[in-house]
Amino acid sequence: MKFKAINILLLVSSFAAAVLYISILNGNTMNIMLIHLLQQPASSEGSIAVFPAAAAAAQSQPSNNSNMTSSLSTSSSTSSSSLPDVFQKVENSVVQITSTKSNPNEVIILNGVPQSGRRNTALGSGFVYDNQGHIVTNYHVIDGASRADVTFTDGNTYSANVVGKDPNSDVVILQITSNFSEEKVVPLPLANSSAVRPGEQVIAIGNPFGLSGTITTGIVSAKGRLLPNPDTGFSIPNMIQTDTAINPGNSGGPLLNTKGEAIGMNTAIFSRTGSYSGVGFAITSNTIAKEVPLLIKNGSYAHPWLGISGGKITPDSIRAMGLPANYKGVIVGSIQPGSPAEKSGLKGLTQDDNNNINNNGGGGGDAAPQTGDIITAVDGHPTRQIDDIINYIESQKNIGDNIKLTVNRNGQIMDLTATLQARPNTISQTQQQQQQQQQPGLGPIPELPQIPGFPRLPPLLPPLLP
Repeated sequence: MKFKAINILLLVSSFAAAVLYISILNGNTMNIMLIHLLQQPASSEGSIAVFPAAAAAAQSQPSNNSNMTSSLSTSSSTSSSSLPDVFQKVENSVVQITSTKSNPNEVIILNGVPQSGRRNTALGSGFVYDNQGHIVTNYHVIDGASRADVTFTDGNTYSANVVGKDPNSDVVILQITSNFSEEKVVPLPLANSSAVRPGEQVIAIGNPFGLSGTITTGIVSAKGRLLPNPDTGFSIPNMIQTDTAINPGNSGGPLLNTKGEAIGMNTAIFSRTGSYSGVGFAITSNTIAKEVPLLIKNGSYAHPWLGISGGKITPDSIRAMGLPANYKGVIVGSIQPGSPAEKSGLKGLTQDDNNNINNNGGGGGDAAPQTGDIITAVDGHPTRQIDDIINYIESQKNIGDNIKLTVNRNGQIMDLTATLQARPNTISQTQQQQQQQQQPGLGPIPELPQIPGFPRLPPLLPPLLP
């Protein structure tokens, strides 16, 4: 059995790149590019906006939002509106976000006196959450920014502060600080994204390439996609895939159903060119509905965490282990030290550069080489791939909840119980090195070519963990 890797290139802005590896079993290596839909305006004179992690001010704010109820509205083809009607209905709910930051690594000498670094500007989109002036957008739109402006379709611009952020889910909440009493603020209603079906028509409204108030349409291509987030080392679950035309500048804008309700927030695209190629990804409205009240109240959001990486069991693995045809489950690849998975007794595997499999997570050094546990169900729900586990934990569980893992360990079926902990903010450098050393079949970490005039690319990140 051999792990291979997928290289994923994720542009944090339209120019800055980061790379990470995702472990899969017996997969083929391929290169894909996932572009954050963040546009740098032409007025920046070609300056490169690189947004490292930054500490934004988090303030506790009450919310009396009218669009958030205990039961989200369900998506349905009934009572749908024409595209012009939808645009007219929501145009006052969609805004343009302009963020600026100073480059701390750039020093300008003027008449022999050091000056502050050049200010870089980036454009994104967002939408109105409530009548108190809360705006929802992507974290990467304002990451590292020293200020943010919110511009409505009538051209009015207001200053805004960050009041809550979740880099893991790429969600941030702004609150307008200027007097916006004369602005016609229309909160955008959130639909129940779990009721959305592949094939349904959807609409994107945003500011691609700085072109405000742009509407495009397409369909829901798939649900439950897992989007890698190299900034955190974790992944964003339950993403909606769409073929709607979205481009840099659409980040943070809504993906709507034909009733004018948000089913998601446009976040990234798959592209080999840097622009639309028919595959886009949106964070679900259910994720937004779950997180935003806590982001407004606490300024942050804590995710439940199991602490494993793994891969879908393949036909070759099934034959090698003598399992029944079409056996389904997730082979545990690695287990994080001190994680709920380790405490539950779950066992993973490691594999050296010679493809020798060694037991990990207990069992002693003299034990016969064997594969990791195969997770076949979580809380009684069958699992086919790691996405199923991550999506379930993120949408159905909270910190402190128990989760029952049904595993196949060398032909013996058993149930293990793990108590979910808060996800660590980042994976430590030591754990990154351990995972890279344990990562089977990778060999030496490749060096990415440096493009003249572009910022130095960050190092490769470890496999994603649920």
